[in-house]
Amino acid sequence: MTLAAHAPGPERPLPFSRLTAFSLPGLPLAAMVVVFGVYLPRFYVSLGADFLAVAGAISAVRFFDVWLDPFLGVAMDRTRTPLGRYRPWLILGAPVAMFGTWKLLNPPHDPSASYLIVWLLVAYAGVSMITLVLAAWSAALSPSYDGRSRIYGVTQGLAVLGSVSLLLLPLLTHGAVVLGKAASMPVVAMILVVSIPIATLICALLTPDRGGAAPPAQTRLRPMDFIRALSNGSLMRVVLADLVLTLGPGTTAPLYVYFFHEAKGFTTAEVSFLLIFYIGAGLVGAPFWGRIAQRFGKHRTVQIACVAYALSQTALMVLPRVWPGHSLAQTLPTAFGMTCVGFCASAFLLLIRAMVADVVDEERLAKGVDMTSVFFSLVTTTTKIGTVITVVIVFPILKAVGFDGREGAVNTAHAIFGLEMCYLFAPIILVGVGGLLFFGYKLDAKRHGAIRAALDARDAELSLAAAEESLLGAASLAPHPGE
Repeated sequence: MTLAAHAPGPERPLPFSRLTAFSLPGLPLAAMVVVFGVYLPRFYVSLGADFLAVAGAISAVRFFDVWLDPFLGVAMDRTRTPLGRYRPWLILGAPVAMFGTWKLLNPPHDPSASYLIVWLLVAYAGVSMITLVLAAWSAALSPSYDGRSRIYGVTQGLAVLGSVSLLLLPLLTHGAVVLGKAASMPVVAMILVVSIPIATLICALLTPDRGGAAPPAQTRLRPMDFIRALSNGSLMRVVLADLVLTLGPGTTAPLYVYFFHEAKGFTTAEVSFLLIFYIGAGLVGAPFWGRIAQRFGKHRTVQIACVAYALSQTALMVLPRVWPGHSLAQTLPTAFGMTCVGFCASAFLLLIRAMVADVVDEERLAKGVDMTSVFFSLVTTTTKIGTVITVVIVFPILKAVGFDGREGAVNTAHAIFGLEMCYLFAPIILVGVGGLLFFGYKLDAKRHGAIRAALDARDAELSLAAAEESLLGAASLAPHPGE
């Protein structure tokens, strides 16, 4: 049987209302990413923790946490319950994430490194379950190349709303709650703890779990399969690209508040305001890049976004510092620059996740094993590794140049220059490497369409054979006349 021998049947896309319900957990998850990635390190430094202690605690947690996703991936791909394959894991992850988040954002006075480590482990375990469930479940909701771009576009758009809503707190509360200020973090914790169960419950109740039954070509999945999965050339490229494309923009996250406050002269409230433009650009960027991917292919679109990101990041860096009492007009160029950078960066997560779903189909056709959760666990793991590396690299550099991260501290010109250099070079270089990795990538829309046709034909043949075998078995058990 050749790959083009059969055409896949028409796909029934998930209604937008159901797709929105499925995407709702992305709202609190995205808000947690902002809090944990941008504000949590600075929060603990402001409480008196040393840069190196915070970096060490986060890296220690991630060292153990990176092994969790592959384990969860194997467990999810083995899960078969009356509730489905993914729904039980979503329900389990919500309370774990809630409890860890509450403890992290309500620490005792002068918290120890061990306190940060323990509750980061708990929070990240819950976040890992929910994130991996949503990524793998997305692939199961649509088998088509373009259908997956639509799903990941909507989920990312909802995630942007979650982040922006959190960043609007200074405006909505008239300055009473400001991200980055220690006194506001318990309020942020309460918002997250309330929103997580509501979003996950709606998702679990209204989303069909099409991964509940094993496909006809399924064979038993073993724990070491996620290592052998890296022998798939397409997956290896995607995993490496995901790592560097996470590292690129990710290096700016722990530096963001410091950079725009110390180097560019904005107040803490204005820094959160500027981040709205960066994240909010994803509302337009996610559907835009999804449409571009339908025209040029996902890997080519990633390359286009990489070039655009490098240009936007460079332009952002050359904008002048604002001074106390600056007008709104002086803020607008920086806001526009943040919009451009965020617009370009919104392509990376969306397209990489959609590409993983395509590679899952390629592997299932070749080996007859559904490794959806295992494959997605590899890219969620690279995201975690990227988060660790950024903090481990940039915080010691800030320490070495004499930068003081405590609230109200005054830094020297030398320390601020070191901060600027960290913020400039790493993102551009790493994103450039991510674009280069997709030269020679073969799994385009045409190839994936042929793979889906072959999978649909094979699954139909196996289902028919199983039905015939069942009928023959029933006939053999029926009593013969005269017995």
